[in-house]
Amino acid sequence: MRLSDHDERLGFLTVTGVETTEDMRQAMVFFDSLDPSVAEALEERRGQIQSSVNAQTRLKRTPKLSFMADPAIASGNAVEGVLRRQHHDDE
Repeated sequence: MRLSDHDERLGFLTVTGVETTEDMRQAMVFFDSLDPSVAEALEERRGQIQSSVNAQTRLKRTPKLSFMADPAIASGNAVEGVLRRQHHDDE
């Protein structure tokens, strides 16, 4: 299933990680976008995504998915900004 075919907000999205609870009832899906509309689009399509996960795995129950922008992306962008300013100041 390609969600980007149905929702342009999900065109260039990469899942960067997934954390599940011990009982596998819930899973936090981290992604690489800082655009708030991406999280909104994922929430709107959660049922479809969970159905797809269910169809492709052999789990007793499919975890309830939650979505969150990967905080490492924001941190990386901040570090990159500092390095660029430093490089610009050095020139």
